Amino acid sequence: MLRYLTAGESHGPALTAIVEGLPSNLPIDLEFINHQLWRRQQGYGRGGRMKIESDRVEIQSGVRFGKTMGTPVAMMIQNKDWRNWSEKMAITGDAPDSVVEITKPRPGHADLAGALKYNQEDIRNVLERASARNTATMVAVGSAARLLLRHFGIEVYGHVVELGPVRVDRLEGTIPEIAERAEASEVRVADPEAERKIIAAIDEAKAAGDTLGGIFEIIVTGAPIGLGSYSHPDRKLDGRLAQALMSIQAIKGVEIGLGFDAARTPGSQVHDEIGHRQGEYHRRSNNAGGLEGGVTNGQPVIVRAAMKPIPTLYKPLESVDMRTKEPYRATIERSDVCAVPAAAVVGEAMVAWVLGQAFLEKFGGDSIEEIERNYDSYLALIGER
Repeated sequence: MLRYLTAGESHGPALTAIVEGLPSNLPIDLEFINHQLWRRQQGYGRGGRMKIESDRVEIQSGVRFGKTMGTPVAMMIQNKDWRNWSEKMAITGDAPDSVVEITKPRPGHADLAGALKYNQEDIRNVLERASARNTATMVAVGSAARLLLRHFGIEVYGHVVELGPVRVDRLEGTIPEIAERAEASEVRVADPEAERKIIAAIDEAKAAGDTLGGIFEIIVTGAPIGLGSYSHPDRKLDGRLAQALMSIQAIKGVEIGLGFDAARTPGSQVHDEIGHRQGEYHRRSNNAGGLEGGVTNGQPVIVRAAMKPIPTLYKPLESVDMRTKEPYRATIERSDVCAVPAAAVVGEAMVAWVLGQAFLEKFGGDSIEEIERNYDSYLALIGER
């Protein structure tokens, strides 16, 4: 019911996305989407590209007078750096003599596998699409789904819980308070002491020509009981969330709730006991991360993703020239030292997208008014149980 398709290269003219399945009459706050794009570009340790681009989305169809029409929504984000690459990335004509082909793949990137798969002599034809620059479209489409969720009181938050050698151990306050502190942090961390250590670690890695990865956490509040399904493996919400997060560049692991710690803990300390008071079911803990059997259980959805260090190093690793087969140091492309804070914003968008899909599957209608009626009716039914 809700799907998207994207196109575009890192240094091409623009990034494009088409979203299909948004109900009609949903208010679209363009500045909200642009703010999310701005958030994706922030964070200590970002590279020079962020100083060039100032991402803003242009909606080209599907919205009129600030509301969706129920038809596909087309979005475009201009690449300002295109003016410097229009010759090297020209859409027509032959490659000019000034173009130097990239033949030395970077370990940890899509370079080698992509060049072999698509029979490319110039690795740039791979890295331009594999680039994390394309996460801008993920944020744009995820923000549209986020507007749908917010309409029904569902909020999505993200923050960094581990970066390089530093782990965030102190998380005090409510979820919105944690999110507010993280939002004010250069590294999207809610603990000032951990923030100082992380910034120092990033500086050290930069001086060494190295990069750092980390772990971010996404928290969703307000999701009703019953999103997702246990009836088929591909409909389980936890599996769908994991797939969406793993689709983000450099993400190598996902866990929900206690995650891997649940495997190391006795069952009596893992499963969330159930109670009932004032007409509602409640839990004394949320070790399941808001999901049981692939279905939301009314608790906050908590999911974490692990991002590997960026594979472009300013002290590059050993590689091989694909043309001569001689050993070489890998190609250096302009890159970040650390992008974990930005990845958390992309993670928010992808989690919002999956929950938006599940929400429409459960309460779907052609207009926002029809969905409101379906949603209110379901909540009334749940309240009677």
